[in-house]
Amino acid sequence: MRHKQKPVILSNVLVENYAAEGKCISRVEGKAVFIENVVPGDVVDVQLYKNKKDWAEGFPLHFKKYSTERVQPFCRHFGVCGGCQWQHLPYEKQLQYKQQQVVDNLTRIGKIQLPQIQSIAGCQHTIRYRNKLEYTFSNKRYIPDEEFKQLSREEAASAHYKDVAGYHAKGVFDKVVEIDICHLQEEPTNALRKTIAQYAKDNQLPFYDIKGHHGWLRTMQVRTTTTGELMVNVVVGYEDNQHQQALQTLLLQQFPQITTLLFTINTKKNDSLYDLEPQVVHGKGFITEKLEDYYFKISPKSFFQTNSLQGEVLYAITRQFAELDGTQTVYDLYCGTGSIGIFVSALAKKIIGVEMVEEAIADARENAALNNINHAQFFTGDVVTICNDDFFAEHGRPDVIITDPPRAGMHEKLVNKLLDIAAPLVVYVSCNPATQARDLALLDAKYAVTRVQPVDMFPHTLHIENVVQLKLR
Repeated sequence: MRHKQKPVILSNVLVENYAAEGKCISRVEGKAVFIENVVPGDVVDVQLYKNKKDWAEGFPLHFKKYSTERVQPFCRHFGVCGGCQWQHLPYEKQLQYKQQQVVDNLTRIGKIQLPQIQSIAGCQHTIRYRNKLEYTFSNKRYIPDEEFKQLSREEAASAHYKDVAGYHAKGVFDKVVEIDICHLQEEPTNALRKTIAQYAKDNQLPFYDIKGHHGWLRTMQVRTTTTGELMVNVVVGYEDNQHQQALQTLLLQQFPQITTLLFTINTKKNDSLYDLEPQVVHGKGFITEKLEDYYFKISPKSFFQTNSLQGEVLYAITRQFAELDGTQTVYDLYCGTGSIGIFVSALAKKIIGVEMVEEAIADARENAALNNINHAQFFTGDVVTICNDDFFAEHGRPDVIITDPPRAGMHEKLVNKLLDIAAPLVVYVSCNPATQARDLALLDAKYAVTRVQPVDMFPHTLHIENVVQLKLR
C-alpha cells in the first residue's frame, strides 16, 4: 500500500522578485521557487505542488510578513474572481515589473542584440477601461476557501447550488464567482447583469448548468464605445419567445442608452459565438468606435482592441515605428478587421491586409469603405501561401510589414516567409513577449532589432503588449 506523501512546506521564505505569468520567485538553498498570489517583499510559508531538482512551484500557506509594496485592493472580489491579478500592487510597480518582463524575455529567450528599451507606456485610466466584458450565468456558485471552511458538512454539500451571475472561477470550469460590482467597464454594465439575472429569478427561468448542459440563461456580452454606443448580446440555451420579448421590453425601458440589443440561441456545449448567428432585436446590429479620426464597425463577433483609449496609443506607436512617408506599400499581417492598416493608411501608398478569418476580412473591407480609404485591399488566407511571386507582381512587394499575431506568436513557416520576403522594415506587435522573443531570435538571421516599446493595455493584470521595430541588415 502506497502512502500519500506529505506536502513539502518551506518556512519563512522571502519573496525576492517578480518572475512571469503572475508568479514571483524566491531562491531556497539554490533552488528557484515560483510562488503564486504573492508580491516581492512578502515573507511566507510555501506549500509546494511541484518539486523538481532545480525548481519548484507553490502557493502561500501562511503570510509571516506583508511587503511594504502592497496596497489595498479596490475590488472586494480580488483574489477570488481571477480577472485582476495585481490590484495589491501600486500601478507604478505594476509597470516596473511589466517593463522587466519584456527585458527578461527579449534577453533570455531572444538572446539578440537590443537597443535601449523605451519606458513602458502606461494607461491614463486604470479602472473601467475595457470596452467588452462577458458575464456567465450559472446554477452553481463558486465558494471561496475562507467561506467554505466555515460551513458544516451538511451546508457544504448544498451551498454551491445557487443561481449566480459573474465570472468563471479560475481553474474551475463549472462554477461561477458571483460578482457584485466589477470595476473593469463603465456602467451600466453591472446594472445590466443584475437586471437580467433578477428577471430570470423572478420568472423561475433556469440558469445554465455548465456541467450538465441544460438551462435557459447562459452568458451575456456588453460592448461599449468612446462614442457612447452600447451593445448587449444575451445568450440563451433555447428559444423562448415570450420571455425573450418580455426581457427585451424590460431592458429597453430600464436602459434607453442601449443602441443595439441582440439575443443568441446557443444549444452547443461550449460558449463560443463564432459559429452562431446573433439575432438583432433592437438597433442596427453593430456599434461604431472611433480611434483618432478613424471609425470602426464592431459587430457582435468582431475582434477589436479591448481597451479603446490605449489601443489608440498602441497603434500610434506602431505607426511611428513604421516610419511611413507616403511612398511605401504596407502589408498588415494577421490584420483582423483591418484596424492597424486603416490607422496607418494616411501615411502609406498602399495597404495590403491578410487574415485567415473570412468574417474579419469582410469587416476590414467595410471599415475601409467607412473611412473612404481606397488604397487598402484585404485578402482571406494564409500569408505563407498567398504571398507568392504572382501576388507580389499584382500588388507590389512590401516596403513595410506589420505583424500582430495571437499569443502563440508566428508560425515558423511565416517567420521563414518573412526572411524570404526581406522587406526593409518590420513592425512586430505582440501580446506575448515570450513568443515574440522566440520569433525575434529566428528573424535575427536577417534583421536587427532597432526599437522596442512596451505598452500596458490591461492595468492590474499580468498581460503586456510590446512593439518592436526591425530593419534589414
